[in-house]
Amino acid sequence: MQESWDPCIQVLEGYQDSVTAVAFSPDGQTIASASCDKTIRLWDAASGAKKQVLGGHQDSVTTVTFSPDGQTVVSASRDKIIWLWDAASGAKKQVLEGHQDSVTAVAFSPDGQIIASASHDKTIRLWDTASGAEKQVLEGHQDSVTAVAFLPDGQTVVFASHNKIIRLRDTASGAKKQVLEGYQLRVTAVAFSPDRQIIASASYDKIIRLWDTASGAKKQVLEGHQDSVTAVAFSPDGQTVASASHDETSSRDRTIRLWDAASGAEKQVLEGRRDWVAALAFSPDRQKTIQLWDAASGTKKQTLGGHQGWVNAVAFSPDRQTIASVSRDKIIRLWDAASGTEKQVLEGHWLTVTAVAFSPDGQTVASASRDNTIRL
Repeated sequence: MQESWDPCIQVLEGYQDSVTAVAFSPDGQTIASASCDKTIRLWDAASGAKKQVLGGHQDSVTTVTFSPDGQTVVSASRDKIIWLWDAASGAKKQVLEGHQDSVTAVAFSPDGQIIASASHDKTIRLWDTASGAEKQVLEGHQDSVTAVAFLPDGQTVVFASHNKIIRLRDTASGAKKQVLEGYQLRVTAVAFSPDRQIIASASYDKIIRLWDTASGAKKQVLEGHQDSVTAVAFSPDGQTVASASHDETSSRDRTIRLWDAASGAEKQVLEGRRDWVAALAFSPDRQKTIQLWDAASGTKKQTLGGHQGWVNAVAFSPDRQTIASVSRDKIIRLWDAASGTEKQVLEGHWLTVTAVAFSPDGQTVASASRDNTIRL
């Protein structure tokens, strides 16, 4: 069964050139992707249907992201310009101009009021989201700035550059706060854990490093890729780090690797790409589904959907006719194993349900929750 299982859920097609970046909307319902064909495309995450094509850039689009409220999409390009778009209508809202070279990365402050942009012109620029006015230019870098992000208080911006260093600076004064060093080659990407306590950074030296945000201390070194690491992201719960690479396990890797953020252990390798991986993102809500597979053939038999949160556990009744599933949505659902139809919804827990089991006669279901109760 393992050899037959395909981790690919959906393929979104339609581009005429390389895809350079992807991002999920905060609610996980929309995917934004950017391309060298100068466009941004918005997709329905559930169906894979194309919702919008945003055009206006005069060169390759290098990065794309959503505002914290999901209402605005920001894109940047080699044409040195940053565009703000209405996520619902696709209408252009704002044009930010000022960089003297390609814009490599953009990020919103946690409150959505400031946009930080990084560029090959060796500067970081801070912009007022509402007016489009340039608030500050952070200069003094010796090489191209390639990645940028905010700390949760919005008072600190972190960025990486081609000079192999990650720096933290105060957004109000521009003062340098911290320097993270240790790379032998260029830093290609940075990402914060959801609680903003850890910074993950990737590099051409094939390594991912995890840093303590407060102290700047190095926490973990994740090794396993055989070529440059091009992208890095945390899972929504912060427990897993995903990294993407050029390699094909030895010759341009083309793999995505999943790591345990606490221990640094490699959890899984996702292979099968025909070309190198340039960008990755976790869905904020995962799939919320249960998949049933034939153990002999490895073919998918059923998809059970209905939970509004991550599915934490499933169990079969002793006669194998009923499936029980539990979720972060605080609900237990009972399903007909043959047809996949929902038979019953059991409510009562007031926090995440973490485990479920049937009694030996199949007449009783036991559930456990983070609300410190077990219910029958």
